[in-house]
Amino acid sequence: MPKIFEYLGIILFFYSNEHEPIHIHASYGNLESKAEFYIIDGKISEIRIKLVEGKKPLKGAKLKDFEKFLEVYADKIVNKWVDYFVYHKTIEFERITHKLK
Repeated sequence: MPKIFEYLGIILFFYSNEHEPIHIHASYGNLESKAEFYIIDGKISEIRIKLVEGKKPLKGAKLKDFEKFLEVYADKIVNKWVDYFVYHKTIEFERITHKLK
């Protein structure tokens, strides 16, 4: 399970046996949600935050932090997903400690 980012205590990661659509999981304590990326003509057309089976979802301020992170880092997440699952590259972990605007 590669940990990709940490943002204000939210851990963003891929499970090692992932599937399409491209997506990333976000956990904070015992809460977990995922974001799916829909791509048309090489561009992200939509990002949907979904429930993770058997987990309570992110909520309140942490859900808003996750949404903001996705807004700013969407392209980088997709690139890391492709690098890891398509090209089998090692992915570097990044910690973001400042609030995104």
